[in-house]
Amino acid sequence: MPLDLSRIGAGRTERLIVPREIYSALPSRPWPYLRLEQGEVLERWYVRRDQRDIVIKQNTGGGKTAAGLLIAQSSLNEGYGPAAYVVPDTYLVAQVQAEAAKLGISVTSDPRTAEFASGRAVLVTTFQKIVNGRSVFGVTGDGRDVLEIGTIIVDDAHAALAITEDQFRLTISKDPKDPSQRHQAYAALLDLFEEELIAQSRSDWQDIQTGVRQAVQRIPFWAWADRQDRVMEILHPLRDGELMFTWPLVKDVLPICAATVTSTAVEIRPPCPPIARIPSFARARRRIYLTATLADDSVLVTDLDADADSVRRPVTPELASDLGDRIILAPLEINPNLDERAIRQLAREVADGRLFGGSGETPEKHNVVVLVPGDRQAEVWRPFADEIWHVGDLTDGVAKLKRDHVGLVVLVNKYDGVDLPGDACRLLIIDGLPRVFDASERRERAAGLPTPSLLARSIQRVEQGMGRGVRDLNDYCAVLLLGADLTQAINQPRQRELFSPATRAQLALSAEVAQQITGEGIEALRKALSLCIGHDPEWVTHSRRALADVQYDKAGTVRPSAIAARTAFDEAARGQYARAADIIGTAANAVPISESAERGWLKEQQAVYLDFVDRAEAQRVLATANHSNPGVLRPSAGVPVKLVRATQVQARRAAEFLDGAYDGGAQLVLGVKAMLANIEWDPDRTGEAEAAFEQLGVHLGFGGQRPDHLYGIGPDNLWVLSGDRHAVIELKTGVKTTAMIAKKDLGQLDQSLRWYRDNYADTKDPVPVLVQTREVCERTGTPVSDMRVLTEDKLTRLKEAVTAMAVALAQDDGRWGDESAVAEQLAAGHLTGGEIFTYYTKPATTAKP
Repeated sequence: MPLDLSRIGAGRTERLIVPREIYSALPSRPWPYLRLEQGEVLERWYVRRDQRDIVIKQNTGGGKTAAGLLIAQSSLNEGYGPAAYVVPDTYLVAQVQAEAAKLGISVTSDPRTAEFASGRAVLVTTFQKIVNGRSVFGVTGDGRDVLEIGTIIVDDAHAALAITEDQFRLTISKDPKDPSQRHQAYAALLDLFEEELIAQSRSDWQDIQTGVRQAVQRIPFWAWADRQDRVMEILHPLRDGELMFTWPLVKDVLPICAATVTSTAVEIRPPCPPIARIPSFARARRRIYLTATLADDSVLVTDLDADADSVRRPVTPELASDLGDRIILAPLEINPNLDERAIRQLAREVADGRLFGGSGETPEKHNVVVLVPGDRQAEVWRPFADEIWHVGDLTDGVAKLKRDHVGLVVLVNKYDGVDLPGDACRLLIIDGLPRVFDASERRERAAGLPTPSLLARSIQRVEQGMGRGVRDLNDYCAVLLLGADLTQAINQPRQRELFSPATRAQLALSAEVAQQITGEGIEALRKALSLCIGHDPEWVTHSRRALADVQYDKAGTVRPSAIAARTAFDEAARGQYARAADIIGTAANAVPISESAERGWLKEQQAVYLDFVDRAEAQRVLATANHSNPGVLRPSAGVPVKLVRATQVQARRAAEFLDGAYDGGAQLVLGVKAMLANIEWDPDRTGEAEAAFEQLGVHLGFGGQRPDHLYGIGPDNLWVLSGDRHAVIELKTGVKTTAMIAKKDLGQLDQSLRWYRDNYADTKDPVPVLVQTREVCERTGTPVSDMRVLTEDKLTRLKEAVTAMAVALAQDDGRWGDESAVAEQLAAGHLTGGEIFTYYTKPATTAKP
C-alpha cells in the first residue's frame, strides 16, 4: 500500500491560525516569503479579526487575492467556518481557484459539498449566487434551510455593491427580453399613476410616452403608498417570472420604496437594500471587504449594513507604493486648444509602432485600449480602431490582447472587471465618463447638483478605468484622459481628493510633466507619453520615488448622512416611521447649506417616512426639500413660480459670474468646454443638455431658469435677454440628426409660450427658440409665430464663438472679471441679447409637399 504523505501532520496544520504561519506550512508556496504589503495586511487583520466588519484596502496588484484566501484559511482553522470567498463574476472565480491551487489551499465551487460545510475547503463563488431571491443559501421567509457562513471574503467590494443594488431592485420592463414574460404591468403602473406624474411634469410625462431614453420621473410617494393594494395586484403575478430573483427581497418593504418611471421600465428600489433578507450574509461572524478603489466607504454601510466604526478604520499596508508606473495626462490641461482628432491619430501611431512619429514602422508596436461610454463615442474612434468590442466580446478579446499585438481596441461601456497586464495595454485612453443607466442615479444626475455620493461614484469609475492597464508592481502604462469633464476631475481639489493616495501621487508627478509642456502641441504630448511607454529609466526612478513614501488614508470615509439613512431605513422597515423620519431629518439639518443637493434628497426621504404618520407635515417638509434641490418631488400643491428679471446689464452680470466661478484662465476655458460638451445631440443626455444650456445663459450674462425642471410646466429654459425681453427655449437634443421638427414639438413650444404669457404678462413678446437639428417642420405642423431654430450647424458655430470668447478672456489674468473686456467679447462674438438668436438661429420653414 503506497503511503499518503499529505495526511501526515494534517492535524497540526489545521491548528495554525496566524496567516504567516499558515503560509509557511503550505505544501506549495509560489514565493519563498509573503510580500511585505501582504504580510502587513495579514498581521493587522489578525489583531482585529474579532471585529465583524473589516475593510482591507490595497492597490491593484498588491496581492489581495492571496491575502483573502489566507484569511479564509485562518478563519477555518480557528473555527469561524464555513468560509466563502466571493467575487463579481465567474471569470474571476476561475482566477481565484487558480491562485488557491498555487497556494495549496483547498477550495470548492459547490456550496452543497461536505468539504464546504465542514470547513475542509473554502467556497469560491459569485456574490450574486449568495445575494438573490432564490439563493441556495436561503432567504428569510422562504422556508428553506439556511446555509450558514462563518466567514465571508468579499473581493472587489465596489462591484459587489453594484450587484447588491441590482438584486434589491424590481425592474418592470416595458418590453421584457423573454417573449414568454410579456405582460401589461408596465402600462398598468403608468395608467395607475398617470394623473400624479402629469401633475409633477407634463413635459417629462410626454417624453416617457414618446420613448425619450433620458426621461425619468418618480411616482409621488403619497400616491404610491395609497395604492399599494393595486400595486400588489399588478406585480404579484410576476413573482415567478421576470421578478423571480428580486421579488422575495423587496416585497416586504414595497410601501417605502421609490418607484421611478422611464420610457423603458419602472424601477422600484428601497432606500437601502434589506440585506437581512440574506441570513447567510447578515449573520456571518466575519465579513471582510477587499477593495482597491473604494473612495467613499459610506456605501458599505448603506448597502451591506456594515458597522460604521469598523469601516472608518480600514486595514492597509504601511505604504501605498505597491503600484506600477503610470503617467496620467489630460491633453486639454496641457493645451485647451489641442485637436482631439490629432490625439486619436497619435494613439493610432502608438499602436502601429510609430510612437516617435515618422512613417516607417518599428518593432515597437503597442496595444492601445480606449474606454468609451457608448456606441456614439465608439463611432468617433472607428476610423482609427482595429477592433470595437462590447461586453459580450471581452472574454475572447482580452485573451487575444494578452496573447498578441492587436492594435487599437475600443471597449464600449466597460470601465471595470477587465485586467490588461503587461503588453496587453501600454496606452490606456478614457474618452468620456460611463453613462448612467440606473433610473435612480439618472434622476439624481438630472437635478444638475452633484451630491457627495454621486461625485464619489463618478470618481470611482474613473479610477477603476485608469486601473485597467496596471495590474502589478512591475507593470507600466500611460493614461490619457480626454474631454473637459475628465480634465476637471483631476484638477478640481474636491474631486482630486476622492482618488486613492497612490493615484493622487501619480497625478501630482504627471502634473509636473504637464507643466513643462503647457501650451505646446501634439509632439510635446508624444514625448511625454514616451517616458512611460518606453519605460525610460530616469522616468521610472522619478515614478517610484513619487510613490515611495505614499501612505494609505488612515481613516475611511463614512458620511454621517449615510449612517442616518441606514438606521432610518431599518426603523421604517420595522414600521417605526416617526422614528425613521426624525433620524433622517436630523441628518438633513446637519448637512451644510453649501451641500443643498444632498440636503434636498435627505429631506425628500424624511417626507416619505413622515407621510405614514402626518401627511400635512410630510408635504411641508417636501416643500423645503424642493427649495434645497429642485430635482426632488414637488409638493402636491405645486411650487410657486419665481419670476426672473434682469437687474444688471448683460456684460456686468457675466463678468461678475465668471470672476466668482473661475480662479484662472485655464479653469475658465476648461469649464466652458465641459459645459458645451454636454449640449450635444444624444438621447441619453437630454437632461444634461438642458442643465448645460441654462449654465450657458448664465456664462453669457443672461439670468434665467429651467421652469419645467422647477415647476413641472413651462419651457426647458428661460433666458432674460433684457429688462423686459425673454427667450422661451425648448431643447430637442435627443432627436435624430435627419429628423424634421415634429408637430408635437411645435405644440410643446406653443404651450410654453402660453405659460410664459400667463406669468409674464407685463413684458414684451418673447423670442421663441427651438433647439433642433433642422429648421424644417413637418407639413402637419404649424410653426409658432416668429419662431427661431438653433440648428445643428448653428449650434456648432455658437459653441465655437463661446469657446473663442473664453480663450480670449483667459489670455490675461483676471480679464474675465472686467466688464468692459467681457462686453467687447460678447459684441465680437454676436453673443449679446439683441443679436444671439438672430445670428445663431434660422427661421422655421415648412416641408414642401
